[in-house]
Amino acid sequence: MIETRMLTHLERLLDVTAARQRIVVENIANVDTPGYRTRDLDFRAALSEAGSLNALEVRGLVERPDGNNVDLDREGLLVAANQMQYRLGTQLLRTEFRRILSAIQETR
Repeated sequence: MIETRMLTHLERLLDVTAARQRIVVENIANVDTPGYRTRDLDFRAALSEAGSLNALEVRGLVERPDGNNVDLDREGLLVAANQMQYRLGTQLLRTEFRRILSAIQETR
């Protein structure tokens, strides 16, 4: 396999955005679950760390009387932002593969 520094970074970006998408979808799915606490990733920290992608409770959100603090507006914005980051990552990945292919073709 071909491995470049850029491919490694882009792989991490796609992993982090996929993990964040799963977390946000879980938040939305639990909007009516009493006591459910919103979770999220520290996106920048997750990109820079080589370890696990741990979801942490989001503090400071308005809590309903049943203890749930999921805000559908916040989660919707996160979905949209996350989708843009994922698309950017896939576009950059395509560009990197084209660059690698071009380099291979030039050596022939």
